[in-house]
Amino acid sequence: MGRNMERTHIWVIGGDRRQSILAGLLRDDGHRVHTLGLGEEEAEGPDLDGIGEAHCVILPLPAQQPEGWVYTPLSTLRLSVEQVLEHMQPGQLVCGGLLTPSFTHQAQALNLRVIDYYAREELTLLNAIPTAEGAIGLAMERMPTTIHNARIWILGFGRVGQALGIRLHALGAKVCILARNPAQRALAKSLGLEAEPIRGMGEWLHCPHLVVNTVPAPLMGVEELSALREGAWVMDLASEPGGVDHQAAQALGVPVVWARGLPGKVAPHTAAEYLKDTVYHIMEELGV
Repeated sequence: MGRNMERTHIWVIGGDRRQSILAGLLRDDGHRVHTLGLGEEEAEGPDLDGIGEAHCVILPLPAQQPEGWVYTPLSTLRLSVEQVLEHMQPGQLVCGGLLTPSFTHQAQALNLRVIDYYAREELTLLNAIPTAEGAIGLAMERMPTTIHNARIWILGFGRVGQALGIRLHALGAKVCILARNPAQRALAKSLGLEAEPIRGMGEWLHCPHLVVNTVPAPLMGVEELSALREGAWVMDLASEPGGVDHQAAQALGVPVVWARGLPGKVAPHTAAEYLKDTVYHIMEELGV
């Protein structure tokens, strides 16, 4: 970054191990870093004094829980997003992941600059790598067979679907992509994968040993789950709300693994590096 980094004041609030490591990486780069909700003792509640002086406030991925609390899995701290935003000053930058329209509206109403780093293309591309590796690790742990020769269907062929499909194919899996977009199906075929329209996918679901969903939309309902072969299982990589009807799956006896947030679980240091670089790009573009 072009500025004197020792004068750059950054707050890192909440999140998993990737956020904790991120704070350390930022300090290593010379920034003045304040952390909150990362496992510290907060006996008398959150201390937000000084947050109004920060050049950037970094919230976790996801930034908040459905009830409105900042996501703080490493801490017992209960901190609402409203508390954070109301202690900030107009013009300050706040970055978070999977920001809701409500959060964005609140921040903009306070004249804050708000950026969803999870919507950044560079982070989406890079996060797909540990997501794919983590998914393959889970598959190897759970499958009674090798990945080689296993029939694995992937729903969706965005960044995660592409990273996963290529890697599974390289391991010898028989991969079929189910996607709405004809261009995505063409890309899959150009990479040596099979591809079919996602509409009417029930016709194909009797084939795979494993179905991996990457689409955050309800795709695997009763009809689709009922079409699976005996012994097949589902891995859902999609963020909220996911793509699988869990009640239906339980009633039908179909095993489902909802593997959210894999980058922060399987490769937190790498994920933190990706996030640090993305935040730097945001700060540089905004002149912070």
